[in-house]
Amino acid sequence: MNRLVTRLQYHEHRMFCFVNQQIRHQSLDFFFNIITHLGGAAASIATALCIALFAEGVWKSAGMLSCVALGLSHVPVAIIKKKYPRLRPYLVLEGTHTCKKPLKDHSFPSGHTTAIFSVTVPMMLITPWVTAILLPVASLVGMSRIYLGLHYPSDVLAGLLIGTTTALTTVAFLG
Repeated sequence: MNRLVTRLQYHEHRMFCFVNQQIRHQSLDFFFNIITHLGGAAASIATALCIALFAEGVWKSAGMLSCVALGLSHVPVAIIKKKYPRLRPYLVLEGTHTCKKPLKDHSFPSGHTTAIFSVTVPMMLITPWVTAILLPVASLVGMSRIYLGLHYPSDVLAGLLIGTTTALTTVAFLG
């Protein structure tokens, strides 16, 4: 079992280093520093609330479901962050590029990725044509977290799974 974990960590670190160190470019620095904020608390809460309050028809329903999914999705994130404290990659891996004011709390799972998927999945389910726009945007938010040195790929994957599962469950029960 230890050999499997060691191999997985090795491959994860290689993936992290590729995204964080090998594909560096000034335009990507600018792009990922902007798009990462779409998964932050201010943007995700504001987006879900504005759609829930000001949209009509199916969009209003999608906004309400997004608000519920967003709120519920952060319960497991908070529990997991406390139970499995993991240092952020920039604190562990030498040569990691990071943003100007990096977060210092625990890395696993990615809260930004959880938020963006919990907000966008209800919209994708209720209005499928927006999937072509929202899925790439949500995925880029997740990738930005690795590019900026704040999360490992498994942190992002866990956030994607938590956000998506919470959204799917919310839509199944309330949609």
